[in-house]
Amino acid sequence: MPGRVFLTTPLHEIAALFGVEPLADEPPRRNIAPGQQVVALTPEGMQHMRWGMIPVGRVNARGRPVMETIVNARSETVFDKSAFAGTGRAVLPVDGWYEWTGKTRRKTAWRIRSADGAPLFFAAITDTWTAPGGPVVPQIATVTCEPNADVRPVHHRMAVILAPSDVALWLAGPEAEAAALMRPWPDGRLLVAEAAAVDWEAP
Repeated sequence: MPGRVFLTTPLHEIAALFGVEPLADEPPRRNIAPGQQVVALTPEGMQHMRWGMIPVGRVNARGRPVMETIVNARSETVFDKSAFAGTGRAVLPVDGWYEWTGKTRRKTAWRIRSADGAPLFFAAITDTWTAPGGPVVPQIATVTCEPNADVRPVHHRMAVILAPSDVALWLAGPEAEAAALMRPWPDGRLLVAEAAAVDWEAP
């Protein structure tokens, strides 16, 4: 499942693909980590959000507070789990993500992207957090599913990837129809290659 992502496609190109107002283009970002600001597609258009949901006030099925920051939400429970009640839907555009395999201190980094070089669109959920002092922080967590054959050798989960034609349905469609989109990306559409340190260590 994505723990680091990268985005080098200009934002205006992504905005044009969906007919929304673009945000100002940003420098290429080759290593985006949880807790950092990302650009999301929402039903209202493009918006900056923090990657990682601080679930203040949320409880689990036993009524206990959810304490950990949610970076990824499992597709199998995202529409049923009480901790996700009331969340909205969004899409995180990326050019790809990184996974690591191997033992600590000897891990191999893998760079995963679309085989045709096109951006990828991760299904996500959203929430807002009111920080101390009153600022309201929009926040996002990606949705994950079982891996396809491309990703399985390096990780047991992957992000739910949406076809551009399915983005509108995920953002604003009925829950049952959106749930049907939460499936592994078809085999053969992703390239998985060993990543150079200069890629994932970049800011």
